Amino acid sequence: MSVCPEELKLVALDRDDIEVVSAHVQDALVRVGDIYWQPREHRFVMAVNRFDWMKTIEPAADYRRCRTALRFERVLACKCRGINPSDKEARLNLLAVEFAERDAPAGAVTLTFSGGGSIRLDVECLEAELADLGEVTTAEICPDHFAGGSVATA
Repeated sequence: MSVCPEELKLVALDRDDIEVVSAHVQDALVRVGDIYWQPREHRFVMAVNRFDWMKTIEPAADYRRCRTALRFERVLACKCRGINPSDKEARLNLLAVEFAERDAPAGAVTLTFSGGGSIRLDVECLEAELADLGEVTTAEICPDHFAGGSVATA
């Protein structure tokens, strides 16, 4: 384990912003026990091990994962499908984060996981932050969506 010298920090306030965040967390590994819904604070937080896609463009670079927090504010409701919240050790593979505006600026954020699981956040407005926490580990492989296997072990 090492520390990331160039930590990523992004804020998302609209659909274009959340598409950038989604690209950075594609194939992030998530332990169910690292997902926190805080209804009194209207906050949803997830600690993930995101695959560092930007590092893959460097020649001869090692694959790596960065410990990262993904936080949403102004969350009115949180619903999950295909995920057992009581199985804290279960591992999920985050595929995408999307925002669908309903009654502007309100809408729904959908976090989609491989295997069909999803989390939907009903939000007053889109207010999200992605922030690396500094911890970096080596990833054995680069996620491959065409290999037919699971990336949840990478």
